[in-house]
Amino acid sequence: MTNNQTRSIRVMLVSDLPITLWGLEKLLQGAGPEIELAGTAVDCGEATRIIYETPIDVIVVDLDGDIGIDAIAELCSISPARVLALTVSRDVSVHDGAILAGARGIVARSEPVASLLKAIEKIDEGEFWIDGAATGRIFFHLAQRRKVEYETPDQLRIASLTRRERQTIAEITRDAAAGGKLIAERLNISENTLRNHLNSIYGKLGLSSRLELFAFAKLHAITANA
Repeated sequence: MTNNQTRSIRVMLVSDLPITLWGLEKLLQGAGPEIELAGTAVDCGEATRIIYETPIDVIVVDLDGDIGIDAIAELCSISPARVLALTVSRDVSVHDGAILAGARGIVARSEPVASLLKAIEKIDEGEFWIDGAATGRIFFHLAQRRKVEYETPDQLRIASLTRRERQTIAEITRDAAAGGKLIAERLNISENTLRNHLNSIYGKLGLSSRLELFAFAKLHAITANA
């Protein structure tokens, strides 16, 4: 947890496996003041009710029961909370599918407990919790999908970008792992201004995340000047 963070991260757990849910509850309850257990749910319906009743920052979704990747997409569609997937599976299609559905990260059950807590912290800060190999696969998939679906309209969208927005995109694509704070420092702007630039860029390009923006920029070779 960074020193300048003054609030607790409000976390909701979603799992239909009772023992897993119990264990995760105990873990978060003992994590200290940095993390607050805001609710637990056994399915998307219950999770949806909690989302409408309680402010949530991060949703941890257990993919090892009957709750599938489609639940991630559903939760992302109704809540601005960031989703973190938890699974025992080593299948890259499961990992990639979760990210493509909207999750900001994947934690394997074989990882240390501290990894889950660190992942919650990082995605709450706006970063991703995925390995380099997964990042490459996902960027390629997104780029190919956009090439098929949006190739011609994209040129008009790109033309609407301001020079500052192009500079922002260029900085993001230069270092995919950089967090928002570092990118803002490199651009000599505040994090709030960076968020405003990104919201404008997303609106103009029809995107919704930095992953999609990275893939889009690589596909169309967007630079700071042209």
